[in-house]
Amino acid sequence: MPDAETDITMPPKIRTPPRVLTLICLTGVATLSLNMFLPSLVNIAETFEAGYRLVSLSVAGYLAVTAVLQMLIGPLSDRYGRRPVLLAALALFSVASLGCLLAQNIWVFLAFRLLQGAIIAGSALARVVVRDMMPPAQAVSMLGYIAMAMAVAPMLGPMVGGVLDDLFGWRASFLAFTLIGVALLTLTWVDLGETNKSPSDTFGHQMKAYPTLLRSRVFWGHSGCIAFSTGAFFAFIAGVPLVASLLFDMSAGRLGLYMGSITAGFFLGSFCAARLAQRVAMPVMMLAGRIIACSGLVAGLVLLAAGIVHELTLFGATIFVGVGNGITMPSSNVGVMSVRADLAGTASGLSGALTVAVGAGLTWAAGVVVTETTGAMALLGLMLAVSFLGMLSAAWVAYLVKDPAWQRGAGDG
Repeated sequence: MPDAETDITMPPKIRTPPRVLTLICLTGVATLSLNMFLPSLVNIAETFEAGYRLVSLSVAGYLAVTAVLQMLIGPLSDRYGRRPVLLAALALFSVASLGCLLAQNIWVFLAFRLLQGAIIAGSALARVVVRDMMPPAQAVSMLGYIAMAMAVAPMLGPMVGGVLDDLFGWRASFLAFTLIGVALLTLTWVDLGETNKSPSDTFGHQMKAYPTLLRSRVFWGHSGCIAFSTGAFFAFIAGVPLVASLLFDMSAGRLGLYMGSITAGFFLGSFCAARLAQRVAMPVMMLAGRIIACSGLVAGLVLLAAGIVHELTLFGATIFVGVGNGITMPSSNVGVMSVRADLAGTASGLSGALTVAVGAGLTWAAGVVVTETTGAMALLGLMLAVSFLGMLSAAWVAYLVKDPAWQRGAGDG
């Protein structure tokens, strides 16, 4: 905690909470950095005369780095505050983006691309900042609205990246990342004040509290719900291109449009979560979202089994996963950070790392399970199995959390 002299000389602006726009930008850029350059992978491989499998490490390696970083970013923000960790991460992202832009060989490019993973602090700590600023029920509503804006990024990112590549080459995306990083660093410096009002005195003190979080069944229940809910989406994006190509002979543009439907569903679900958060208990919201996701997938499997094989059968079923995730995720994220208020950043980082790990595993599983023979039934079946695990996690949380005040979001539990 700052002493009296430090507090007097500290500029007032850095102690004020951020605007919602700043939090949206922090979350959205973290998403953009993952998918905006994807249309350029082939061109990057050609430029560096590298194999596509090697260049694809810019995606897989990036995800691995973000998983590790989240386990560091959270505890660091609990110890030193949200603001300095975010500023350091944004500065590193900006430098790494410039490195990718100027890279002359694949290894330099990949090294700087992995360093871009520092931007994950934007989405990880934006959630924590919201939880710092508000009681749980209001935080759920705010995260719902932020998620609505965030849902636009995965829809527009590849489109913007593809246009930039067509007009100026693949390096244009990394020039854009550099400029965005500098702009977001400036915005954060000016607007985002420190919201962690009780940072840990030392890492030793923090580590003594850490086992309490790890032993919390409520924490693991929320984390499981987040990981399995998101995992169904990872399975979808990994398996649906093959299924759509085999069954419907879709063009890339048409497939992209249909794939965007699950994100549109997430947008709708997030809107519902934002509107209902003040009136519906968090465990109820979590469970309702999982029931919606599972119901849509069951309906899709029944229609496929009945021989009704149509684009709307497949994508009509998966859109329910998007809606369900939009309803579930704000409550799950707030819940995971509310187990120990003094370890909110640590909880968010650990949960985020678990989510990335489960997502990576399910991406691999979709590649194994979904084949030319198994097709749509295997994809929907895998998504249903994962969504059902998320529903079990939500039901477990509802069972564990008996305190009505906690369920209304009025306490930390």
